Amino acid sequence: MGDMTNSDFYSKNQRNESSHGGEFGCTMEELRSLMELRGTEAVVKIKETYGDTEAICRRLKTSPVEGLPGTAPDLEKRKQIFGQNFIPPKKPKTFLQLVWEALQDVTLIILEIAAIISLGLSFYHPPGEGNEGCATAQGGAEDEGEAEAGWIEGAAILLSVICVVLVTAFNDWSKEKQFRGLQSRIEQEQKFTVVRAGQVVQIPVAEIVVGDIAQVKYGDLLPADGLFIQGNDLKIDESSLTGESDQVRKSVDKDPMLLSGTHVMEGSGRMLVTAVGVNSQTGIIFTLLGAGGEEEEKKDKKGVKKGDGLQLPAADGAAASNAADSANASLVNGKMQDGNVDASQSKAKQQDGAAAMEMQPLKSAEGGDADDRKKASMHKKEKSVLQGKLTKLAVQIGKAGLVMSAITVIILVLYFTVDTFVVNKKPWLPECTPVYVQYFVKFFIIGVTVLVVAVPEGLPLAVTISLAYSVKKMMKDNNLVRHLDACETMGNATAICSDKTGTLTTNRMTVVQAYVGDVHYKEIPDPSSINTNTMELLVNAIAINSAYTTKILPPEKEGALPRQVGNKTECGLLGFVLDLKQDYEPVRSQMPEEKLYKVYTFNSVRKSMSTVIKLPDESFRMYSKGASEIVLKKCCKILNGAGEPRVFRPRDRDEMVKKVIEPMACDGLRTICVAYRDFPSSPEPDWDNENDILNDLTCICVVGIEDPVRPEVPEAIRKCQRAGITVRMVTGDNINTARAIAIKCGIIHPGEDFLCLEGKEFNRRIRNEKGEIEQERIDKIWPKLRVLARSSPTDKHTLVKGIIDSTHTEQRQVVAVTGDGTNDGPALKKADVGFAMGIAGTDVAKEASDIILTDDNFSSIVKAVMWGRNVYDSISKFLQFQLTVNVVAVIVAFTGACITQDSPLKAVQMLWVNLIMDTFASLALATEPPTETLLLRKPYGRNKPLISRTMMKNILGHAVYQLALIFTLLFVGEKMFQIDSGRNAPLHSPPSEHYTIIFNTFVMMQLFNEINARKIHGERNVFDGIFRNPIFCTIVLGTFAIQIVIVQFGGKPFSCSPLQLDQWMWCIFIGLGELVWGQVIATIPTSRLKFLKEAGRLTQKEEIPEEELNEDVEEIDHAERELRRGQILWFRGLNRIQTQIEVVNTFKSGASFQGALRRQSSVTSQSQDVANLSSPSRVSLSNALSSPTSLPPAAAGQG
Repeated sequence: MGDMTNSDFYSKNQRNESSHGGEFGCTMEELRSLMELRGTEAVVKIKETYGDTEAICRRLKTSPVEGLPGTAPDLEKRKQIFGQNFIPPKKPKTFLQLVWEALQDVTLIILEIAAIISLGLSFYHPPGEGNEGCATAQGGAEDEGEAEAGWIEGAAILLSVICVVLVTAFNDWSKEKQFRGLQSRIEQEQKFTVVRAGQVVQIPVAEIVVGDIAQVKYGDLLPADGLFIQGNDLKIDESSLTGESDQVRKSVDKDPMLLSGTHVMEGSGRMLVTAVGVNSQTGIIFTLLGAGGEEEEKKDKKGVKKGDGLQLPAADGAAASNAADSANASLVNGKMQDGNVDASQSKAKQQDGAAAMEMQPLKSAEGGDADDRKKASMHKKEKSVLQGKLTKLAVQIGKAGLVMSAITVIILVLYFTVDTFVVNKKPWLPECTPVYVQYFVKFFIIGVTVLVVAVPEGLPLAVTISLAYSVKKMMKDNNLVRHLDACETMGNATAICSDKTGTLTTNRMTVVQAYVGDVHYKEIPDPSSINTNTMELLVNAIAINSAYTTKILPPEKEGALPRQVGNKTECGLLGFVLDLKQDYEPVRSQMPEEKLYKVYTFNSVRKSMSTVIKLPDESFRMYSKGASEIVLKKCCKILNGAGEPRVFRPRDRDEMVKKVIEPMACDGLRTICVAYRDFPSSPEPDWDNENDILNDLTCICVVGIEDPVRPEVPEAIRKCQRAGITVRMVTGDNINTARAIAIKCGIIHPGEDFLCLEGKEFNRRIRNEKGEIEQERIDKIWPKLRVLARSSPTDKHTLVKGIIDSTHTEQRQVVAVTGDGTNDGPALKKADVGFAMGIAGTDVAKEASDIILTDDNFSSIVKAVMWGRNVYDSISKFLQFQLTVNVVAVIVAFTGACITQDSPLKAVQMLWVNLIMDTFASLALATEPPTETLLLRKPYGRNKPLISRTMMKNILGHAVYQLALIFTLLFVGEKMFQIDSGRNAPLHSPPSEHYTIIFNTFVMMQLFNEINARKIHGERNVFDGIFRNPIFCTIVLGTFAIQIVIVQFGGKPFSCSPLQLDQWMWCIFIGLGELVWGQVIATIPTSRLKFLKEAGRLTQKEEIPEEELNEDVEEIDHAERELRRGQILWFRGLNRIQTQIEVVNTFKSGASFQGALRRQSSVTSQSQDVANLSSPSRVSLSNALSSPTSLPPAAAGQG
């Protein structure tokens, strides 16, 4: 579908235009080219071509007030002519592509090669076969009947490889599908407000058509391009398209262009939609990026530059900033330069929020891939903790396996050659070569098998399964996970910085106290007790000075509370009007939105909102409302009981704060002050001079709004504290209100040593004389800080960054943040896990988050913690089981090979143990449901090892038991069961009962040990809650059933011969012994076993140092840093080789080698410039001499 569709879209649209162009007054092309203009150019063009925006509305047959009629045929026609608001998705990877990717696994490739060689040799009968004089080491002679069965082993290996590949590919495929489902779910939820037939309705973004009149407000992500018709104080962040971070002010006469994918940062207004989908500015960029195809990735840099008059300065800027690096990189090889372009692009993307990425909601099912690319370009700073630890562990295990397998092969080969050529003094005959080769291949296959068993391929699978399973289940717990790794990071969280409104509280605001006409009412006053003049002013001030989109609607079902739509604080005030038996609707219909003279919208700096109206006598009146301590400072009069203004002096204000506002705040109420001011008609005030305008107000009343704490929050916070997670409240509210709510929630307990600060005070404490933020100062504050009140979004970001960068504790803090507003974006991005509110959250916040809380509830965060910890534990369980299997299988294969020249467990059997145990066990252990007990322990932290001492004790303990039994069976088993010995059997001999018993016992022990592995903290009862996990039970029973089939009917391919019932009983009995032995191990106190090492920890050094590009702007993301690091290692490696060659040559020629060393040091400093990542590495002379051409270990080993 990818590229094809886009061109289809175009050609279809072009065709349609020629035929339908006449129906509307302008064609799609005209509108598209109009939208490419900016600022004054656009205004001029509109004037010249159309006259004004009204004229464009007429041409598009729409009304700026009523909107489109909204009839189906009309909408259909518009979609046909101007396209739909939807960007065709990128093609998902096909199943075959996924299979191909799974085949890239190194161990699998080694296996495939080994299997193919083995297959080839089994069909190739060397001429020297009959030559008796060749080799008579064990297994020399073959029976003719067995010779043709030689291919079975190779075929079986290939078959098992195919199994692994299919399972992996299927997993990836289902993951991708889940992502797409998730994506489309996020999209369906995205709605936008438009006016149709005079009614304000919310429609899905994809339904928007050209000609719609859309209402835009603070926090929206614009879904299509359009022209600004009317509105107030609209400011837009266009950085996602232009890379300019300044907010652009929109007005009808200066800059009316609104572009899709940009964010509304302030104000509100209406826009006429002029371009949708692939014709909108973002759509055009998408088409340039080719919504499909990997080859496009390389082009997208050039593509964007050539784009239709699109300026993307950021991309060039970033390219320039990276020019130095590319210059250096080109020293290395051409390819590195390409890599670099990509890096610079990812930097550009990071700066400008990646136009493409920001448009997420618009793309239809851009699922997995977009997400991955997004992750690479703008997501987290470092690999998730778990991945880091796992990668490290897997590498360690792999290395060990490699050494073991190499030793096995060497020993086998040496034994064979010594035995044949030295002990038996056989000459090497040319015609015997093929026979020897066959032996060596057999040894090689045994070696590879050891390697295969040693490498835990099940690990990545277990992680994927565990995460995918958790994500699916977390949906039910109201967590919509956008980035898989967030789920597991959450388990390590040590701090949560939460908003107050809506997260800890219900976000249903109600006025419960009021101060009107010099009287403080503790409940809603009786309407008759309020002066009529005051009442009229109050109703007007509240009805007009609030967004007209805010309404109170009748309840949906009988007996429920009325529905609050729009801004909740305003809903509370409107509710107050209704409680006073008044109505706000008539006031609004008398003064419709178009007639409002000037609006100062609410933003986080003003903390107030004001609306100016023109009175019938041509004079002006301004209504204001906002945080009481801010608005009261600007009041110089107040209405008394008779409705007359009286003087309001600073000392009256202080008294009012003490007597009214603080008591309200201490009850946990938000205090809002409502005020007004009259202006003469002439001279008209200078409305842009805000400081003069918002002054000399007359206070009408102060109300206390209650936002009750959600009933389930105190319990959830108690759970967090018990689980070792500190909850901090960051709010824009008054400090007393915040403290009161914090006490109600249980964030602070009276008598504890804690800090509650206001934003101003916080900033004063963390900045030095020059006003710069100092980490040491933050470190003095954050450990005790529990409430940050009256905080700005930057304070929130500073706090989060300060906690994350702190080295004050031995563990690096893992911080989760909740946010709903546009301004929370930076903090959400900076945090390890960002939670956005699904209901109250703005699009911008959702875009920056990792997890969306679909019910806006704090207790869902606790569920996320539980799931996160569960993922971690599931993987530890799996590791404990997996490593026991590995240790035992490797040692058995190794010793068996060394002593009896043949592994007691054959390659195919090993693969069955490996694959099935791995894959199935990862399914069984990774899907354990979480329990409340997970919340009883402290977080593991970033540098806690994956395999704790207890687990190490279990692994080694069980390995001892299993090895003891298997070796007993191997060396004296034939006597115990009175059967033929399977040892020293010739090549291709039929399977023996002896070795079958060993294989069967081994599998039985693993099965019972799988039950032991369900507990990793040394608990006694391993069956606890086993029936809550049906998958586990099914898998254990299923594996058992398959094992019976393999042993009884597996025959030659599985090297098994059928067993009698009593032999089966013995195997099962030995397996059951595992459970008893597990209890024995549990009694040994871990504290005694000091010698046990832990494994799989992330040391501090390995976390790549965070070097900030410029304080607090952006973090270099992981991929780019890896790239740079790669470059440096490249330089280093090359420079070292060059230096070493020079040194050697210099020595040869006997000249001085100063030059060489000088060059080395200059190069070193140059590589330091590229990025001061790892310590400069000067090559010592001895090093240079000892290894003239090989890379020094340091260069090879870092990377």
